[in-house]
Amino acid sequence: MTGSGRDAISVGLSGGSGVVYGIRLVEVLLSEGRRVHLSCTDSALRVLRHEAGIDLDEAAPPLASLFDERLRDSLHVHDIGAVEAAPASGSAGILGTVVCPCSMGTLARIAHGFSSNLIERAGDVALKEGRALVLVPRETPLSEVHLENMLKLRRMGATILPAMPGFYHHPESVSDLVDFVVAKILDALGVESSIVKRWTTPDPTAESGGSVWDEGER
Repeated sequence: MTGSGRDAISVGLSGGSGVVYGIRLVEVLLSEGRRVHLSCTDSALRVLRHEAGIDLDEAAPPLASLFDERLRDSLHVHDIGAVEAAPASGSAGILGTVVCPCSMGTLARIAHGFSSNLIERAGDVALKEGRALVLVPRETPLSEVHLENMLKLRRMGATILPAMPGFYHHPESVSDLVDFVVAKILDALGVESSIVKRWTTPDPTAESGGSVWDEGER
């Protein structure tokens, strides 16, 4: 099981809208020196095509091609059915697992221990091993079933982190909004990054109320 270890993060792209969040998350993790295990459902490949205009061969999707060649040495791409891959084993010692975006179907199957693919199995492993599991749904509005499944997972220790970007950092682009959510995911994993400014206490003596951001971070 290559690529296992306590610095490694498992990332699954499922078929919900918002695949840009998952792609950016992997990019930042690799840039921060983390090893990443990446898998993608067939539905996520279709979302890539329709949302991002990226058309990959569904039979053998070259997911590594989505990322800078200089970052690929730390990227391990797995077939969605690869039950022998590191994220499927508790003994691999992976730091945490993220499903981003997380479809309601994937969320429901993880909530009920029904692992039909590698992404769902990775979520199951994270729960049973007591490791970080971050699920990033974007669905709205939410039904009672959705909310019940989220509550069930939260009670089991998962972090439910909806893709809800804030606006208090004065975003100037869609990329700024994406990075806001990605930074929240990294915080939930305990991974340091500087892709967004962090809030600081306003200075009441300054004319404009003072800077509310750490100046060294962006």
